[in-house]
Amino acid sequence: MTKTTSATAPVPAHPPGPLRTVLGLVAVAACLPYISLKVAWVLGGGIGIPEGSPLRENGGMLIAVNALGVVLDSLVIVLVLALTRPWGQRLPSWLTALPLWAATGLLSPILAAFPVQLLHGAVAGDTGAPARGATQSELLDGWVWNTVYTGFILQALALGTLFVLYGRARWGHLLTGPVTPAGSEQPAVRLSFALFASSVVLLPGLVHGMWAAGADTGLNPERRAAQSTDTGITEGAFALFAVLTVVGLLLAARRRGERPLLAPLVLVWTGSGVLACWGAWLAFNSLTGLGGVAAKEPTAMMLATYSVQMLTGLAIASFGARLLIRRAALPRTSPLPAIQWHSV
Repeated sequence: MTKTTSATAPVPAHPPGPLRTVLGLVAVAACLPYISLKVAWVLGGGIGIPEGSPLRENGGMLIAVNALGVVLDSLVIVLVLALTRPWGQRLPSWLTALPLWAATGLLSPILAAFPVQLLHGAVAGDTGAPARGATQSELLDGWVWNTVYTGFILQALALGTLFVLYGRARWGHLLTGPVTPAGSEQPAVRLSFALFASSVVLLPGLVHGMWAAGADTGLNPERRAAQSTDTGITEGAFALFAVLTVVGLLLAARRRGERPLLAPLVLVWTGSGVLACWGAWLAFNSLTGLGGVAAKEPTAMMLATYSVQMLTGLAIASFGARLLIRRAALPRTSPLPAIQWHSV
C-alpha cells in the first residue's frame, strides 16, 4: 500500500493496474482517428473534405492548423502515459495539472453538447453532422465530424477517470477538508475576487445564452447563416459552464468555510478551463475562419465575448492555483487513508 504525503512526493514504482491500463488504451485509441485525419490533410490528402469545400483552398494556414492539431492530440497520448505510468507521479505538479486543466476545459463542452446533438438529430431524423449549420456542413463530410467527436467523448471519459485516480493518489490531501482550513488566511480577498470574477463571467455567459436562444445580435453574416438547433446547443453548453463557474466561485468564497472544498473546486477547475481554452479557440477561429467555425471577419461583440471569457478563465485559474499552493503549505490535520495505487 502506498500513500502520497505531499503535492510532489513520488509514488513507489509499480506497474499500472488493469483499470488504468484499459483506460489508457481506450484514450490512446480514441486519439488515433483525429490524428490520422490531420496527418492525411497535412500531407495533402482530401479524405473527408468534399469538393468545393473552403478547406481545399486555405493552403499554408490550413496545413499549419492541422499540424497543430496533430501536436495537441499527440500530447494527449503523452498525458495518458503520465497518468498511467509510475514516472508520471514524479513529474512536477504543474506539468501534469496544466494539461489536465486544458483538456478538461476543451472536452467538457463536447461531452455536454454532443450527446444532446445526437439525440436531437435522432428525434428530428437528421443524419447530418452535429454542431454545424448549413455553411459548416459544406466544410467536411458528416462522418468526419461524427468520428472525431465520438473520439473526443471517449477521450473525455477515459481521461476523466484516469484524472480522478491520479489526482486522488497524488493530491488527495489538498482536496479533502473544508474550503477554509485551520491556519489559512481570512476569506475576504477570496470573496472579493469571487464576486468580481462572477460578475465578469456572467457577461459572456449571457451572450452565449442569447445566441443559444436563437438571437443573432452581434453575429456576422457567416455565423448568422450557420445558426441552427445544434449551434444553439453548443452555445447553451458554453452558457451552462459560465453559470457553473459562478456557482463554484460563490461556494468557494463563503465566509463560513467549513463546507468541503471538492465540489467548488471541481466547478471552478472545469469552468475556468472551458472559459479560457474555448475563449482562445473561438477567438482564433473567428480571426482565421478555420477550425470548422464559420466566422470570418468577426464582429466586435464576438471578439469581445471570446476575449473576456478567455482572460477571465485564465485569471480564475491563476487565483485558484495560488490558493492551492498556499493550502499545500499548511500542516496536514486529517491525512487521507492509504490507497493501493498500483492495483487500479
